[in-house]
Amino acid sequence: MRAFVTLLSVFLLLSFSCKRGSGEGDANNQNIDTLEKVIPLEQLFLPDTAYASAQKVVYFVEKTDTLAHFLKDVEDRYASDFSTFTFRRNMLRDASFAGKLDHRPDTVEIAWTFNTPEDGFNTRMGNWGGGTGWTGQPIYVHWKAEDLEAFKQAGVLLGDFSGEEVIFASLNSHAYFLDWNTGKRTRKDLSVLNTIKGSPSLDPELKNLYIGQGVSRNTPMCLLCVDLLKHQITYKYSDSKAWRNWGAFDSSPVVAGSYLIWPGENGSIYKFEREQGNLKLLETLRYKVNGAAPGIESSIAIWRNYGWVQDNAGNILCINLNTMKPVWHYWNHDDSDGTVVCRIEDGKPYLYAASEVDRQGMSGSCFFLKLNALDGTVVWEQKIPCRRIDLGGKILDGGMYSTPLLGQGDCKDMVFANVCRNKAAKTNGELMALSTKDGSIIYNVPLHQFCWSSPVAFYDNENRMYIFTGDGEGYIYLTEAKTGKVLHTRKVAYNFESSPTVYGNAAVVGSRVNGIYKFVIK
Repeated sequence: MRAFVTLLSVFLLLSFSCKRGSGEGDANNQNIDTLEKVIPLEQLFLPDTAYASAQKVVYFVEKTDTLAHFLKDVEDRYASDFSTFTFRRNMLRDASFAGKLDHRPDTVEIAWTFNTPEDGFNTRMGNWGGGTGWTGQPIYVHWKAEDLEAFKQAGVLLGDFSGEEVIFASLNSHAYFLDWNTGKRTRKDLSVLNTIKGSPSLDPELKNLYIGQGVSRNTPMCLLCVDLLKHQITYKYSDSKAWRNWGAFDSSPVVAGSYLIWPGENGSIYKFEREQGNLKLLETLRYKVNGAAPGIESSIAIWRNYGWVQDNAGNILCINLNTMKPVWHYWNHDDSDGTVVCRIEDGKPYLYAASEVDRQGMSGSCFFLKLNALDGTVVWEQKIPCRRIDLGGKILDGGMYSTPLLGQGDCKDMVFANVCRNKAAKTNGELMALSTKDGSIIYNVPLHQFCWSSPVAFYDNENRMYIFTGDGEGYIYLTEAKTGKVLHTRKVAYNFESSPTVYGNAAVVGSRVNGIYKFVIK
């Protein structure tokens, strides 16, 4: 493997040409060869080590061949495009898809609404209807001219459209493709066989759409690859050897180092090789903690060759994606479904994560914390009292289902999240702002109901931050992030359980019944 890395480093070095002075202008620059500084790939890889905490994890890496499938690079393929291809936009899951405003906003208008059909099929977990569920973030993509031409040649488009597309998967077991500007269909509706709750991903380099099934209707749950040039499912995978007998894939997969990384609710994390319309399974990490294989509903956050996930037993794992082996383990007390967020601060990666109130009983604490991402040590921990509630025989957990939102601009030292208090405070739900430095609570914004949706950000031309979110009663909120002042709120739908995607001064998000809304911030 060392020989491979060395050869790749030499190749990267030779890829950069020498720059020679032109003979004109500053004489000090004439006839001087300069070479771009290239950091060898092996120096970008984080250590292949395991801390003592990783001994709590019983694991097995299952390989389909004898090769070492190390990441080919550490670049974030999602960072340089205006589009949003995966949950919270990139490998860090830090929601860097913030909208842009040219003034201080004070209202929110509905630009268009798209209603999905409602599915009347009764699964063993009930009738799921239509619309979108948790996490349900849509994809936003601004296709290049050559991509549009390829789709036209393939005959998969319904007609001319702006080139800006919204893609989402519904609880009614179909995927939908809409024009971002008009809300009209751009392609035929596509059956994806089973109920979808999570957020699909679009491959940043191929015309592949990745969708994970959430609830079985007629067939075993699996993960899907949709070839958009054929507008059909061309690959399905269901793992019969998984250590946990629940085959859902609510996690939103991500491409790292040219491989597709996809956690499952079956106690496994998968590394695939990709090609147009197809995936090839290379390696599978199966793990148990305290004798049980937990399920992963969160989406994996990645920096360089380390990936971080949390699961429904409260485990937070750091994994070396080169070897698929655990690096460290941290137990965060309870079921944890929201996605871990990574941010680089002073050159070092840190994680923001939170738990629910489930296994603690009818009352307990949401443990919101900041970790050193390299070794799993705690920087700070904030305990937020929360409760579970009984909704007509169905118990709803408290705590945090949403994914934290890191502030920028005038809120660069703040982190925000929607928390289900369920009357442990004065309200059922709150938008909470905390300090990234010490975890202290800066303010709480009362919501009308509990909230699973993840908040998103907009910034005005003076770099002031505003937060848009919805709650479980169908209210939307536009809030001044620095102060917590609510600038606009009103009831629109039944339940905004899904998370929005944003571009420009607009956000698109689905409701729990059947409405998909485009909101414009003004």
